[in-house]
Amino acid sequence: MLVALSLGSAFCFALALVLAVFGLRESAGAVGPMAGAGVSIPVTAALFLALSPATVDLSGYDPRGAAVFAAAGLFYPVAVTWLTFASNRRLGPNLTGALGNLAPLFAVAAAAAWLGQTPSLGQGIGVAAICGGASLLFLRGRGAAASVERAASAALLLPLAGAALRGLAQPVASYGLLAWPDPFAAALIGYLVSAAIVLAVVRGLPRLRGARASVMPGRAWLWFAATGISNGAAVLLLYAALARGPVAVVAPLVACYPVMTLALNRAVHRDRSLDARTGLGVAAMAAGVAMLLAG
Repeated sequence: MLVALSLGSAFCFALALVLAVFGLRESAGAVGPMAGAGVSIPVTAALFLALSPATVDLSGYDPRGAAVFAAAGLFYPVAVTWLTFASNRRLGPNLTGALGNLAPLFAVAAAAAWLGQTPSLGQGIGVAAICGGASLLFLRGRGAAASVERAASAALLLPLAGAALRGLAQPVASYGLLAWPDPFAAALIGYLVSAAIVLAVVRGLPRLRGARASVMPGRAWLWFAATGISNGAAVLLLYAALARGPVAVVAPLVACYPVMTLALNRAVHRDRSLDARTGLGVAAMAAGVAMLLAG
């Protein structure tokens, strides 16, 4: 179950990256990444809120857990969503997915420091293999050098910052789940806090380019809403996995999403720009997963 939840989360993260391309394309530059976040996060928060009477177990309510979930919501998913949209717009889903794959390094390190979940040697090697294999999928030869050269250094910091925040959110949520082991509550509270923040930013900074969703084309709005629902499902599955297993196992499994991004991007957007190193990258990630689970 732990593996299925983690890989399901990875698939939903990958799907969200691919769907976001449609929203950014339909907006044709008329709106910015903040507008995309201003649609995707509130829509998902509203959906979680509507489902909460049937999904949230209030009998296990713990104020400490609720406070931790709210603290996580201050930056996840709001900051990570904005950084991902901005990176996707500048770098595309492949490079965004590759650099975002460094999240488990931050997650495992933070879990070891805060929760005492120190990975074994085999698990540590597995984490490194998964991260390295995902990088091989996208960062390759002259093509990678050209991609990096074309991208401003500031743009490359977008997915790296998103990876750091996504990684740090996992041990934070795991800590909250120790007090209130309800993944639905964790996702709901986090999304409600993030929705409040993004709506405040959109309304409070009218001069922010593309911040207002009211100028967004209808089809772009629908794509961003679909992206938000996919991201929300990914977060919910992630929290469900964290409620059942340590960060050192869950985070690297979820980090397999670049492989799924690659497959979906090829199927949906017909992106066939990758070379023979893809096989090596996939093999490295498979070996990493095997070592992780064996450890």
